[in-house]
Amino acid sequence: MTREESKKILDDLVKLLEEKEGIDIKVINMEKSSLMVDFFVIVTGNSDTHMSAMRDYVVQFLKDEGVRPNSYDKGRGFDWMAVDSGNIIVHILSEKGRRFYDLESLWREYAAK
Repeated sequence: MTREESKKILDDLVKLLEEKEGIDIKVINMEKSSLMVDFFVIVTGNSDTHMSAMRDYVVQFLKDEGVRPNSYDKGRGFDWMAVDSGNIIVHILSEKGRRFYDLESLWREYAAK
């Protein structure tokens, strides 16, 4: 997938998460990090059901776009779920998980760019 294709999918993913009432959606450009990923998307869900629904919508969206997720958390009851599509990793967290893991601070040098 090209960078332009990743950006288009990213924009549509953010819109999807907004439509599904994801809370405090953040995008971090990871292109200059040592990780082999272009973007992190971080979003908070208001309940276990909400988090699972967002995960399912993200997975289905990626499949509909012809992007097969490399991996994703399939269970429930987690404070952090991830959907890894290779170029984009979506992190879906509970409020408690978002405060505890604080991914924005961990990757702040890239978030500022």
